[in-house]
Amino acid sequence: MKNVVIIGCGKGIGLESAKILSKDFNVTGISRSKTAEIENLEIDFHELDILNGNLNEIAFPDVVDGLIYAPGSINLKPFNRLSEEDFKNDFNINVLGAIKTIQKLLPNLKKSESASIVLFSTVAAKIGMPFHSSVAASKSAVEGLVKSLAAEFAMQKIRVNALAPSLTDTSLASQLLSTPEKRESSDKRHPLQRIGKPEEIAELISFLISEKSAWMTGQIIGIDGGMGAVKI
Repeated sequence: MKNVVIIGCGKGIGLESAKILSKDFNVTGISRSKTAEIENLEIDFHELDILNGNLNEIAFPDVVDGLIYAPGSINLKPFNRLSEEDFKNDFNINVLGAIKTIQKLLPNLKKSESASIVLFSTVAAKIGMPFHSSVAASKSAVEGLVKSLAAEFAMQKIRVNALAPSLTDTSLASQLLSTPEKRESSDKRHPLQRIGKPEEIAELISFLISEKSAWMTGQIIGIDGGMGAVKI
């Protein structure tokens, strides 16, 4: 059975990915907190803050066939209310955390016959959206990282792709969905008239990790209810 590492598996999209992938892969999961849902999964779980923790303390599989970096941030403010620290925090969690993980596991990924890395961007990196300057800046950096690493790792048969979702019903987005009125307004902003579900994103991650996507690399894939491509 192949080995997959999921960073940020404690909730939301990372948790749903762990649920799906643990059926067919050996999953090593890392999250800042251990939830009851994680305890019910047959995975090798480690409680660790990816930015401040020591990855050398974890005994990763010698061969890693898939890596999913799922932590993210939603820090929406007018530009003049965003501090330099806000921009640094978003860049740290979205970009530097991914870099730290990939550098740690690159030797393991190189040992796979066909490895796949999945990172996360956002629809706001493609279309201009007010109050998104910090997260859009860091996620745009993720897109550049994906394309550069896809080119660099191609000869080692390591694929690198990213998903660019719109608003998804996770705890990270809870403040944006805290009332029925906010939820209805968010639904209506999307051409398909609803926000995303974490399990929908997880199914696409499963595809990108599997051999079914073996001829895909360097792609930024929108999964956003049509927001990034359709205007109605």
